[in-house]
Amino acid sequence: MIRFRLALLTVVVSTFAASAQQFPNLEPPDPKSFAIMAWGDAPSDAAQLRGMREAGLNIAGFCRAEDLDKIRDAGLACFVSDPRIAGYDWQALPPDSEIRSRIGALAHQIGSNRAAIGFFLRDEPHAALMPGLARVAKIARDAMPGMWPYVNLFPYRVSAERLGTDTYDKYVRMLVDTIGQPFLSYDNYSLVGGEMLDYFYTNLEIVRRLSIETKTPFWNCILANAHFNYMEPSDATFHLQVYATLAYGGRGIQYFTYFAPDVGNYRLAAIDQFGNRTATWERLRRINLEIAALAPTILKLRSTGVFHYPDVPEQGKPLAASRLVRGIEMTQRFVRPPAAGRFLVGEFEDGQGRPFLMIVNRDLNNSFQFRLHLVKENAKLIRISPYSGKEEAFGGEMDWLAPGAGILLRIE
Repeated sequence: MIRFRLALLTVVVSTFAASAQQFPNLEPPDPKSFAIMAWGDAPSDAAQLRGMREAGLNIAGFCRAEDLDKIRDAGLACFVSDPRIAGYDWQALPPDSEIRSRIGALAHQIGSNRAAIGFFLRDEPHAALMPGLARVAKIARDAMPGMWPYVNLFPYRVSAERLGTDTYDKYVRMLVDTIGQPFLSYDNYSLVGGEMLDYFYTNLEIVRRLSIETKTPFWNCILANAHFNYMEPSDATFHLQVYATLAYGGRGIQYFTYFAPDVGNYRLAAIDQFGNRTATWERLRRINLEIAALAPTILKLRSTGVFHYPDVPEQGKPLAASRLVRGIEMTQRFVRPPAAGRFLVGEFEDGQGRPFLMIVNRDLNNSFQFRLHLVKENAKLIRISPYSGKEEAFGGEMDWLAPGAGILLRIE
């Protein structure tokens, strides 16, 4: 019996060792192709910057020009935050000659430092500020070709008075049509009372549609700490926010915030108010490693539809409208009474026209086993591993989804 147990242990250890060896050292994607960003001011401390890279980030946030060398040496990029670009009354700007002089001095200081991918302008602006933001953005881009302006937008559910437009569509389009930003960026925090409110999905619906219409990729700013009455971070909250964004075709994840603010009831960010790592740091790194594994495939895909079942958020589409899926069964084991599954399906195709699916478990508390019924009968499924990024035949225990988790499949 002892020999048998030792032999079994050897087999188990060997199996896991072999499994570990197949996983590459995953590096974050290029930040301009897929952003993994800490929202907020970037630190000056070199050790903290290295920790951000270790956590799987590729953009440190909003940095000072004098910290660019440290950010570059840590393998990160940033948006430069400087009063010479962002320190204006946007509705009473000085003459262009003065703005050019100030921005020219900043451009000289930045030089060709590759860590600088853009410049921070404003968070959640009123529409009345957009023309001023656009004027400064143009001068800055003329002085620093290739650098991107950064403006982040309100969520759709704020009032028309706060937006400054009569529709959210007009507000979002101003980011492209007025400012010329090459990506859409917005936030919508909806994790409350143990569930994700439908506001989150409705905002994704709107921004995805406008992203397609304007041919502009979008970045989603998601909750990475607890504050006000928002939920505390967990693997499930990270998974749902990230995988839902991926299922809608997103090309960037921004974490609000990596460092915990020292006001109010902010807590459980990746780094606490004392500069120490919390349990959230490991959760952040785990989900970022999954993004890094999937990004090479995701970046080759074009979003063709998103569908929900059984309940459909405002402006969403039911699973019955899918061209690829007839139905999905979501079941549990050893649970009385079992919970009913809720999920969404993102559909894609690659440059060869091959179809892909991303199934996301919308439940933050329950794991489900799923059975997929495709329109194309007897089709073969290929899983893109969230741990290695490699394709592998779908089978075994791949048909389970943890709370909030997703799976990317190719239909063959």
